[in-house]
Amino acid sequence: MKEADIRKYARLMGELGLTGLEIKDKDSVVRLERSGAPATVPAAPVSAVPAEPADSDLVPVCSPLVGTFYSAPAENGEPYVKVGDRVEQGTVLCLIEAMKLMNEITAETGGTVAEVCVQNGQVVDYGRALFRIRSDVP
Repeated sequence: MKEADIRKYARLMGELGLTGLEIKDKDSVVRLERSGAPATVPAAPVSAVPAEPADSDLVPVCSPLVGTFYSAPAENGEPYVKVGDRVEQGTVLCLIEAMKLMNEITAETGGTVAEVCVQNGQVVDYGRALFRIRSDVP
């Protein structure tokens, strides 16, 4: 792989805020990694963040990383949770695939699933609301 291509991918990592990237090109593999938050990532515009609902007992469950949202453990499987389902703290709500690793996202509080905010297979950013749970805690 040419140095210019590697530099192009390194710039792309900075633009997207990625900490790792693996490129397979014919019979070579290049893996780029960096630690810490990139200094050149522009802040997201305020309008890109959806407003929180006025209902104060809805607790958002946000994505802790950038990746692909999966509502079920298998492609044609039943989703972990649906709107109206009762969940306890620690209940698995979904998977986020990042860097070929499946990360379980769990409920931080008990309650009832009030909203599923993303669709299966959708790419999500860090901090994106995935679910809203109507909390049991007063």
